[in-house]
Amino acid sequence: MFDKILIANRGEIALRILRAAKELGIATVAVHSTADADAMHVRLADESVCIGPPAARDSYLNIPALIAACEITGADAIHPGYGFLSENARFAEVLEHHHIAFIGPKAEHIRIMGDKIEAKRTAKRLGIPCVPGSEGGISDVDEAKRVAKEIGYPVIIKAAAGGGGRGMKVARSETDLVHAFQTARTEAKAAFGDDAVYIEKFLEKPRHIEVQVLGDGKGGAIHLGERDCSLQRRHQKVWEEGPSPALNVEMRERIGSIVAKAMQELQYAGAGTIEFLYEDGEFYFIEMNTRIQVEHPVTEMITGIDLVNEQIRVAAGHPLSVKQEDIKIEGHAIECRVNAEHPSTFRPSPGTISYFHPPGGLGVRVDSAAYQGYRIPPHYDSLVGKLIVHGRTRNECLMRLRRALDEFVVDGVDTTLPLFRTLVRNPDIQNGQYDIHWLENFLKTGGLEEA
Repeated sequence: MFDKILIANRGEIALRILRAAKELGIATVAVHSTADADAMHVRLADESVCIGPPAARDSYLNIPALIAACEITGADAIHPGYGFLSENARFAEVLEHHHIAFIGPKAEHIRIMGDKIEAKRTAKRLGIPCVPGSEGGISDVDEAKRVAKEIGYPVIIKAAAGGGGRGMKVARSETDLVHAFQTARTEAKAAFGDDAVYIEKFLEKPRHIEVQVLGDGKGGAIHLGERDCSLQRRHQKVWEEGPSPALNVEMRERIGSIVAKAMQELQYAGAGTIEFLYEDGEFYFIEMNTRIQVEHPVTEMITGIDLVNEQIRVAAGHPLSVKQEDIKIEGHAIECRVNAEHPSTFRPSPGTISYFHPPGGLGVRVDSAAYQGYRIPPHYDSLVGKLIVHGRTRNECLMRLRRALDEFVVDGVDTTLPLFRTLVRNPDIQNGQYDIHWLENFLKTGGLEEA
């Protein structure tokens, strides 16, 4: 096992990793920018190192500074969390060169899954169902027209190196296609430095379903059920739950078995998530995230498995502590991402938290690095914390979530808590009747203001 882990991240995920390391008896090193000197993970870690000024490129994305911090403290492993350098294949390779363990998958797997075209090719080869579309990148408008005609309109054009909805355009006719193709390439170039795009069939009202996997890097892999992440705004997840209200046990086992078998063949190491669009009983691969997810607590609540603990064990050369037959889905869990944003305009609201009272009680978990007097800096994402609630049934979970949201108090900054208090009382949400477009349509029609 590792002697000391450096946590190359900040906020609630840094604190989450720190807790897992402490439970394993591993010393921890917190790194921080000057803006995060008073952060909770810095206060609780065994050691801390300032790695630069507030801008992420000068601190949390500064690979030489992170390597130096490892050398100064004697850390023999780095956990990247999510975001920042967590899916940077070069970072994993640099760490290997410096004989520092990367708590994550192999660099080659990060690289493959980071390229949307190569990821789709790999998924097809591994037997994972994919959305009909181009085999690779589309080089010109004429080729785009040919592919779109073959698979049928509407189609969606996506950036090969993309994510977060950037470089993504829908075309419902050949006339739309010309403008959408050119716009997607321009956005892709500006956002990712790569204008490569590909085309897929556009599904009208799908759900976003993701399957959690764990691999030992030696041909062993399991799945831990799914999460439904369909409630999104601008392709960013807002509310996640598991199991999905849209799936039954047979569907869950079918897609889970396909994914686990694929990860066994790939010899994947650590935690990963295979994301699908789901419509009319069929799953269509979108992408794979080769890291721990923001919403991983949903899976932990319904399986009892500590995913970060498993990541650390695998990276240290140990086998997974559980087998597929050990995984039992019990009850229902929902996670709400509470951000420091205006609840209807979603304008960021950095500032000092003057009062902070998280909810508690049976089945309630709050993953947050915030505290009373903590100043939310303007330089990073606006996540205040994640409220995760578990119940024996989905209805019990919703009732518990309603109670917990009413208890949750964050003063001094705007937060999205009012949005969740509205959603948990909405009949469509209560009945599980929503798709990936539901939330944006709800907000467009003034649903929050009317509540």
